[in-house]
Amino acid sequence: MKEKFFRYLAQTSEAPLGIVVEEAEGCWLTDAEGRRYLDLISGIAVANLGHRHPVVEQAVSRQIGRYWHVHVYGEMVLEPQVLLAEKLCTLVMKAFERATGQQAPPLQYYPTNSGTEANEGALKLARKFTGRKKFIAFVDSYHGDTFGSLSVTGREVYRRPFQPLLADVTFLPYGEMSGWDVIDTATAAVIAEPVQGEAGIIVPPSDFFAALRHACDRAGALLILDEVQTAFGRTGRWFAFEHWGIRPDILTVGKALGGGLPIGGFIAPQPIMATLSRNPPLSHVTTFGGHPVASAAAHATLCLMERDDLPAEAEKKGRYLGHMLISLKGKFSRLIRDVRGIGLMWGLELASDELCDRFLNMSLSKGLLFCRTLHGRPVIRISPPLIIGEGELASAVAVMEGILNDLAA
Repeated sequence: MKEKFFRYLAQTSEAPLGIVVEEAEGCWLTDAEGRRYLDLISGIAVANLGHRHPVVEQAVSRQIGRYWHVHVYGEMVLEPQVLLAEKLCTLVMKAFERATGQQAPPLQYYPTNSGTEANEGALKLARKFTGRKKFIAFVDSYHGDTFGSLSVTGREVYRRPFQPLLADVTFLPYGEMSGWDVIDTATAAVIAEPVQGEAGIIVPPSDFFAALRHACDRAGALLILDEVQTAFGRTGRWFAFEHWGIRPDILTVGKALGGGLPIGGFIAPQPIMATLSRNPPLSHVTTFGGHPVASAAAHATLCLMERDDLPAEAEKKGRYLGHMLISLKGKFSRLIRDVRGIGLMWGLELASDELCDRFLNMSLSKGLLFCRTLHGRPVIRISPPLIIGEGELASAVAVMEGILNDLAA
């Protein structure tokens, strides 16, 4: 199987992990040789419910027995899409009200196949609604690999091979409140991650987003928050913007929404979203966005997360994990430069790329699955399923300590 993997599938790197996956359940993966791995990355913040949750599996099975794809999005009334939109918009409206203490506007959801497509749609919506052309984004940001999302990604290593990209994009330092005079009346939108994931789990200063919200309001620009990685409990809140007491004009989501199936989308107040349906109508369309089976999985995922209050679980377990990781930093200060995180989204920055790669290889040999952030700081990314037990976290950190002891020797 591995030979066919290299022969027939286009490779994204010269050194993939290459684990032949036989089964995945809960927080564990099993390979073709029967070896088990504790999943501490969740498919990059996708498997918040763990793998193959039975409630999601049942929802998928029921929908497969009814119908699959029947027509492009927006033309037919499909119950799974409607129920998902209702649940998602209700959750976002409640989050808006918790964050700001004000009544939320009526919201609408546009489903996509992925988080990248959600960001593409959000950028198009911002231009169409405002009639403006300019975007503001942030250095070290990551918003996806298509031309529009790549154009607002603030990392030259990704941008350089594909230039020229969209014009009229200006990048500002993330977390710094300077140079904001460029957010002006020509600006359609500012796009930002509440926590920069690919940059190395960078959490902004507590007053950053309130000031950014004010700057957007002053200029009449929209604020797009890319919560593709941070939404649905990952940071210990349903949505990360709740930590900073603000609400975005457009919210993008993906990854964990589908419980393991591909789906994303963007959410905005009805008057903003309505611009996609006129001048001309059908100005932004999708064939498979909101696929009925993926929508059924996503609706079941959100209902289950709400029933079990998984954001609160992530906050509690995140404090527990963070305390242990900070303790590791104290013991291995020569090897660990920094520990950063929020909820169950943590980064362990090591002293060098070489050390980072050795740590990852040794972890894999001991049954721990991590990954690192790409093309930047030597950061071990830790984003386990939100259902992980404290015992599993403690065991993982004990193995990590043993690896660090070996590296320090």
